[in-house]
Amino acid sequence: MRIFHIQHTSVTETQDLEALTTAGLPAQGLVWVACARREFEVLQSQMQTMLQTLCGQQLVDLHISDLINNQLPSHYDYTSQYDVLVFRRLAAGNRANDLEHPGEPLNHEPAKGGPPILRRIDTSPVGFAVFDRVLLTVHPTDCTVRDTFAAKLLQTVSLESRAAGARLPTSPADLMLRIINQMVDGFLELRRELTHQLDHWQSELLNPRTRFNNWNALLDARLSLHYLDEICEDQRAALQDWIESVKTWPEADTPAAHRERDLLQVRSRDVLEHIERVVHHVRRLEQSVETAVQMHFSVQGSRTNDIMRTLTVLTAIFLPLNLITGFFGMNFDALPLIHKESGIWLAVGIMVIVALGLSTLFWNKRYLARTGR
Repeated sequence: MRIFHIQHTSVTETQDLEALTTAGLPAQGLVWVACARREFEVLQSQMQTMLQTLCGQQLVDLHISDLINNQLPSHYDYTSQYDVLVFRRLAAGNRANDLEHPGEPLNHEPAKGGPPILRRIDTSPVGFAVFDRVLLTVHPTDCTVRDTFAAKLLQTVSLESRAAGARLPTSPADLMLRIINQMVDGFLELRRELTHQLDHWQSELLNPRTRFNNWNALLDARLSLHYLDEICEDQRAALQDWIESVKTWPEADTPAAHRERDLLQVRSRDVLEHIERVVHHVRRLEQSVETAVQMHFSVQGSRTNDIMRTLTVLTAIFLPLNLITGFFGMNFDALPLIHKESGIWLAVGIMVIVALGLSTLFWNKRYLARTGR
């Protein structure tokens, strides 16, 4: 568990939940409590006590069930006191935990087959409970997003970062959107690697000199793309519900609060635009895979047609030659040319002329022309 007290110019971190519960809500700034899913499940009563002390409100039982459910899709819900947003991120979704050490993963994990890029297309939900001045986040075990953002948050306090224009979050909602934006960036990075892998498969599919054998991997890739599309659609729907909910908030009393509300809506729309970019790219990859498979079978069908055309032409050339040899092979004495010494050469000459004539005819009709590839 990691607990951060974020003010306008400073960030302090602690891991003592009891001290936070005893001290109560600080006079200024906001509090971010980040814990693992199993850790939240084990320390559920302490978490409820902390929220009651800091916010005067506890989480509803159904929302607690949502936060500890690692199979829940992205969705948004709210009460009069707080908002709950579940957002799936790239992470191992079914990693087991040691019950005696909550929040810590087991040392072994079942291996997943397929190319390395397909093993990364696995998601796990991150839960956000947004209060007025408290943000509670429930992460999967060993959440790199939490640790990376926490390091970035602590780095923002430095003079160099503040001189570069970086600023600390001003509200739990702002902090939540920044974390979600970092999750979406993980999907944007994944799409580049996935594009390279699919481009490699497409080149193999369309290369007439190679035999494509990675059909199982290609099928897994198509299923993964469908799964990723569904994940992104759920993310977009949840964030759209959040944006619509923000519009119903009471009007700000001061110009500064009004500006913060505008910045919050701008950041929400920016995150939504990033999700839509991922959705658009995933669907384009799906279409590219479908097109490549169809073109592969079209090329295979064209090659088969070329082979059958060549065999048909050769059969058509040798058919009259077989007729001539069959005619002179009949057991009759009155056949022409069979008693002459030059008969064999005349028959061979006729056969050569017929073969050359048919070959020339078929060549002019491009039945024997080499197909350019």
